[in-house]
Amino acid sequence: MAITTAAQSNNSFWAILRRMPRTWVGGALVVAVVLSAIFAPQLSPTDPLKQFREGLSATGVPLGPNEQFPMGTDHLGRDMMSRLLYGAQVSLTVSFVANTVAAIFGTLVGLLAGYYSGKIDWLLMRITDVLLAFPAILLALGLGSVLRPSIPTVLIILTVINWPALARLVRSQVLSVRERAFIESARCIGASDWHIMIRHILPQIAAITVVWGTLNFANTVLIESSLSFLGVGVPLPLPSWGNMIAEGQSRYRIAPWMILAPTAAILITTLGFNLLGDAVRDALDPRTSQR
Repeated sequence: MAITTAAQSNNSFWAILRRMPRTWVGGALVVAVVLSAIFAPQLSPTDPLKQFREGLSATGVPLGPNEQFPMGTDHLGRDMMSRLLYGAQVSLTVSFVANTVAAIFGTLVGLLAGYYSGKIDWLLMRITDVLLAFPAILLALGLGSVLRPSIPTVLIILTVINWPALARLVRSQVLSVRERAFIESARCIGASDWHIMIRHILPQIAAITVVWGTLNFANTVLIESSLSFLGVGVPLPLPSWGNMIAEGQSRYRIAPWMILAPTAAILITTLGFNLLGDAVRDALDPRTSQR
């Protein structure tokens, strides 16, 4: 009976998800961006770090879109299309790793705090409150000013500013789940705390982590781009959408494509993940199937 109910629930989720236009639009945008990042070496016309002498005019001005450089060049004569594709690879990889680590760590902290309560809950939640008290970008800038700019530094910063919100969300759900009858039954037959948390409570809250991870990915991309734009993110000369915008901000009058291309990439990525995450959230909501 339980297996049948689970199968029906699973089928209902996918059926609802397929009926939503947001799923197809968001999924198409996400797939397009991800495939562009994966196949960046094959799609890029040139090396993103190579400087072309013919990529600048006689007066040293970047060239606009042309036959040789479909998206134009930057102030050093580098191909913008190549830098955009490799920038997708860097930005998405950094955001994915940081978001995944934050999701795992935030779920673990929320699980421990909600299940044990008492001193453990108090300590973990006070740490969470301290981190949540700072605006995300200010906390990121503070950490970035202390640590040397590098990709590992960006991963640490993004993880630190992302996990507290999920930890508090998971804790609130665990506090409710741990009082249910099947948890009491597991305790009565002698199941250990870790067995109860992993086998009984975690499956009940997994959907929250999945939805949070999908929706928060867009926010992670924005923060990573902001850090790179402000000079405390992905270091130059590595291409990142944020530092590409930073390089083009002082040249937006003579070379607007230096800003428009990475900005459009960030817009498409965040829109795609927001639409897809919103669709997943609604499909997992029991009230959606009732409607």
